[in-house]
Formats: sequence, structure tokens, C-alpha cells
Amino acid sequence: MIQVSILEGHCIEEKRKFAADVTRLACEDFKSVTPEQVIVKFTDMPHENFSVAGVLIADR
Repeated sequence: MIQVSILEGHCIEEKRKFAADVTRLACEDFKSVTPEQVIVKFTDMPHENFSVAGVLIADR
């Protein structure tokens, strides 16, 4: 399973493309892996639940 934590606000088209690209790359780099074996899990994080350098993204 490939877990992706991203800030909320990305549209479904972006997630579809990302999942397809990651699946393709995983299969290219790990020759024994098939697309059916690749699971991509997105976790959308609210801006108030993520900080960089001690500052909430919501406060930037």
C-alpha cells in the first residue's frame, strides 16, 4: 500500500492522475508488481492539522 498524505483541496481528477502515475511507476520499478497489486490510499489533511516550521498551514 502506498499512503499519500496531502492537504485537502485537491480535486478528484488530480488524485486519479496521481494514482495512475504512481501505479505505473511502481510496476516499472518493481518488475514483479502488477497494477492490481498496487493500492494507493489518500489521506486529506485539513489545513489546521498540518504545520511547517511550527506554523499551521491555516495561518500562513
